[in-house]
Amino acid sequence: MAIMAPPRTSAGPAQQVVGFRTGNEMAALSAKQINFHLMGYYPITPSTEIAELLDEMKAAGQHKIVMVPADGEHGAAGICYGATTGGGRVFNATSSQGLLYSLEELPVQSGTRFPMLLDLATRAVSGPLDIRGDHSDVYYALNTGWLIFTARDPQAVYDLNLIALRVAERADVRLPAIVAFDGFFTSHQKRRVSTFEDDATVQGWLGPVRETVTALDPRHPVTIGPYMNDPDLINNKYQLERAMGAALTALPEVVAEYERLSGRRYDPLDLYRMDDAEVAVFLVNSAAQTAKDVADRLRAEGVRAGVISPNVIRPFPADAIREALRGVRAVMIGERSSSFGAHGANLSHEVKSALKDDPENRTLCLSRVYGLGGRDFYAEDAGAFFQLATDAAERGAVEVPFDYYGVEPGDPAKQRPRRGTPPLTREEMTSGLLKVEQGPDGRLQVEAPPYWQLATKPKRVVPGHGACPGCGMFPALDQFLRGIEGDVVVLYQTGCAMVVSTGYPFTSHRVTYVHNLFQNGAATLSGLVEMFHERQRRGELSADEDITFVMVTGDGGMDIGMGAAIGAALRNHGMIVVEYDNQGYMNTGSQLSYSTPLGHMTSTSHVGPAQQGKTFHHKDTPQIMAATNMPYVFTGVEGYPDDLVAKAAKAQWYAKHRGSVYGKVLISCPLNWKTEDRVGVDVVQAAVDSCFFPLYEIEDGITHITYDPEPIGRRIPVGDWLKLMGKTKHLCKPENAATLASIEAEVERRWLRLKAKHEHPLL
Repeated sequence: MAIMAPPRTSAGPAQQVVGFRTGNEMAALSAKQINFHLMGYYPITPSTEIAELLDEMKAAGQHKIVMVPADGEHGAAGICYGATTGGGRVFNATSSQGLLYSLEELPVQSGTRFPMLLDLATRAVSGPLDIRGDHSDVYYALNTGWLIFTARDPQAVYDLNLIALRVAERADVRLPAIVAFDGFFTSHQKRRVSTFEDDATVQGWLGPVRETVTALDPRHPVTIGPYMNDPDLINNKYQLERAMGAALTALPEVVAEYERLSGRRYDPLDLYRMDDAEVAVFLVNSAAQTAKDVADRLRAEGVRAGVISPNVIRPFPADAIREALRGVRAVMIGERSSSFGAHGANLSHEVKSALKDDPENRTLCLSRVYGLGGRDFYAEDAGAFFQLATDAAERGAVEVPFDYYGVEPGDPAKQRPRRGTPPLTREEMTSGLLKVEQGPDGRLQVEAPPYWQLATKPKRVVPGHGACPGCGMFPALDQFLRGIEGDVVVLYQTGCAMVVSTGYPFTSHRVTYVHNLFQNGAATLSGLVEMFHERQRRGELSADEDITFVMVTGDGGMDIGMGAAIGAALRNHGMIVVEYDNQGYMNTGSQLSYSTPLGHMTSTSHVGPAQQGKTFHHKDTPQIMAATNMPYVFTGVEGYPDDLVAKAAKAQWYAKHRGSVYGKVLISCPLNWKTEDRVGVDVVQAAVDSCFFPLYEIEDGITHITYDPEPIGRRIPVGDWLKLMGKTKHLCKPENAATLASIEAEVERRWLRLKAKHEHPLL
């Protein structure tokens, strides 16, 4: 990839400093210098780092942006929209499924004309899941009414954030804006950059926030987002279209002003050696830099080659496209996305449409989808693109207008070697050692053998996964699943357990496994459960078939997926939801989730002079799920295998006879808890003995504590547990005494409430 900065036409009057930064670092720095009022956010790779960096700067006292961690990207979009109606500057950052999850919010904001800035570190869209960078997410935003700028390198991320916001806030525009840059290619790769030395330079250039409609002026009440009938809605959309046109008209003026300030210029199209080009490639973002190197080489060989790369795709710069391609014989349009069945991705059709409106233009157009799932784009690939354009120019015709580039067909003669062990049989997984019966009080009584006897049952998740050393995830799940007899189908929501156990084409699962995203796992499994029973009723599946359905969630899955889980519980499907609680959003690098306790340090709740970890208490998920009146709820830990196995056996009985089950299992995460690999069970034991994580179950609404450390003299202060983890040692310092007291008080309040329920015959 070429290492190039945008062209400098002058030094610019503002004082700047030279550095070496990534795209995410430049996004965070620009947000800090802009001094947004608020950022609503939710972690997702590869944009998560932006919020992490801003939180780190906030903890150090470098800015005062209000950082609001949402329960999911849909919630983050709502937080941001609500904030914009209050008249301040608002920022967000997301990627991939995060953009799609928030998608329905985007037209709401553009239709009501409230500007803000959203940085999009572009990434492949599931399914199957792929976390590397392509453009399939940003293409979904093309019809949302948002301005969309495209930044090909870290310098452009910084500069276009300022330009985009300036355009978005103009009185004749007032639209929200996206700045999209390539996930990992740009978001995580460092480049030489220049940034303004003084935050006041940025804030002075942007000026104060324009006073317009606000929901925060009771003396002037307004109605935001009314119901509209015909013809009001079409008039509204016509106004939005005119605002897009105003943005395109305003862009040259804003670009010129920014050039005078910075010495860098961003026209709607970045044109490289296009003055006399006969063949060209059209590429969005980082791949264009690679193509520029190849264009130089081809020029040395006598080929008049050029590169076109847009800095903005909404509004689409049709006039500039027509002008740039007027003398070009053939252009190869490469896109990191596809519009399935449309014979070309979106921008290919828009380029062709722009050219068709120019009767003097005879440019031949080829379209190729490339680089999906973050596949690298090398100089050889750019050379192949130029060759396609050259061949078409020489023939005077296009033989294959549209195709995929870089596809590798499989060889039917070769069979991929099998890895792992054969599927489990029902007989293997039915030990006969576990017996579950209802006692005279209605509670289930479990007769279980010593845990070592159950060790003869094969593992449903076999070794070979990629979990971190000391991770308690799979040991705890293995203990739980040993309490489940017979056939099992599992669904994993996105998270550590899913990512490390199913790297294509291999799997660590010896049972049928299904994946769906954080926000919809419980709904997905409930559909499978009902299909199973319906096919049995119709005689399409044997009545002897007996399957236990288990959903494994964690890493924030009971934040973003809480709505679907509550919905499934209220419908009371026969299924078990097991949450591994690692106290954070670990699969993307230890961001806070709502399971993170007060004061705990994560990468989005830093510790510094202005901030001491997470600012609010953790969510009591078992009590929330119990409030749905589901028949069985439990908690467990790896260190109490007999307790966990017995609860698993009960969970299976309830799922087969009564309906939905939820269980929360505390597991160690040495990497992000900052502990030694070998002490995970000790740390979890301390969480239980401090009553931070009590062991109990709720059967038909009746609470029973299954381990009470107080009568046996094992209860310890919460601080003794916190001292065992690097992420919480700061809470034991004198300056954080108030926070520690708040944690202790909340733990005691919840424990006393639990004991009261345990002692009450109806609770």
